[in-house]
Amino acid sequence: MSSSMQPSYLPATTESISKAQEAKDASESISILYQVLEDPSSSADALRTKELAITNLTNYLTKENRAEDLRNLLTKLRPFFALIPKAKTAKIVRGIIDAVAKIPGTSELQISLCKEMVEWTRAEKRTFLRQRVEARLAALLLENQEYTEALNLLSGLIKEVRRLDDKLLLVDIDLLESKLHFSLRNLPKAKASLTAARTAANAIYVPPSQQGTIDLQSGILHAEEKDYKTAYSYFFEAFEAFSSLDDPKAISSLKYMLLCKIMVSQADDVAGIVSSKAGLKSLKYFETALRDYKAQLEEDPIVHRHLSSLYDTLLEQNLCRLIEPYSRVEIAHIAEMIELPIEHVEKKLSQMILDKKFAGTLDQGAGCLIIFEDPKTEEIFPATLETIANVGKVVDSLYMRSAKIMA
Repeated sequence: MSSSMQPSYLPATTESISKAQEAKDASESISILYQVLEDPSSSADALRTKELAITNLTNYLTKENRAEDLRNLLTKLRPFFALIPKAKTAKIVRGIIDAVAKIPGTSELQISLCKEMVEWTRAEKRTFLRQRVEARLAALLLENQEYTEALNLLSGLIKEVRRLDDKLLLVDIDLLESKLHFSLRNLPKAKASLTAARTAANAIYVPPSQQGTIDLQSGILHAEEKDYKTAYSYFFEAFEAFSSLDDPKAISSLKYMLLCKIMVSQADDVAGIVSSKAGLKSLKYFETALRDYKAQLEEDPIVHRHLSSLYDTLLEQNLCRLIEPYSRVEIAHIAEMIELPIEHVEKKLSQMILDKKFAGTLDQGAGCLIIFEDPKTEEIFPATLETIANVGKVVDSLYMRSAKIMA
């Protein structure tokens, strides 16, 4: 067969997917996967392979920051969506929209993409998917401070979803509405929407990320009313939820927790909070900040001196907390938990032992830290010393009196 008559596609098979994975670079992998999608076959196996190709292609395009190509991919896939179940279509569409969101500087593109998909889903009468894309669009408009358009979109959507009683989506939309009213400084409506979100959430299982978002919004509204004690408890719950998921919103929650403590004149508690499990991550972000803002922080001698002191305190507190459960532990394990170089951790532990911050020794041959039990002081010893001292005072007093009498 001449080269001009060769097909412009690759068969939708696992061999083609493997070929894409083994390609020499991302561009070649992307090219192969596009060719797989061109396969005209609509057999069950071919459709499954194409779904895998879409997932892989989405990942490659995201890593290469090719946002416009992801947008074009969604348009290109519309005929394919007619061949697969609606639930799978919804998963692919939302996955590609999420992928675009991971690429920096694409907020306008995301809004435009969501508007296109809303029009397509409306024309195709795909209500379930349209409502979720509209909710995503409302969130993007809110982030972009296009409050009027976001409010108009949510007003119609919330009535529609309440009618269908889709409680999971209702929680999302009520939360969005609460954030929107808060941004517009309408606190009563923000609280009413949050109450509606909580009511819907109580009737269903709510994923930890969504529960964290509810708690975070609750904390924000209580802080707005200057009820910092209640706000702190909600921020703490949000922090716990987001930390377990490694969600970046954990840092915002922690920041708001510290703010609440400062606002109620309990700044002394801040060190305790930072030295808790949040402190392990705070050290890493501390180092990142020092590196990213070197001119402002490291190169100012006065700021540098105080920051060095703060860093040492944080490091010591976290190391003490980490080694507490152990009598013998590998230094490499401690370094891994605190996400710092082994040499750095070993040097600091050695210094802490010399400064008597804890009792222990470094077995450098085995790469281990051995922690000694704190020697328990018998309570009788200080009491005995005190009694002897008091007896001494009595004897001295009697001696002075007898001396006066004899005189």
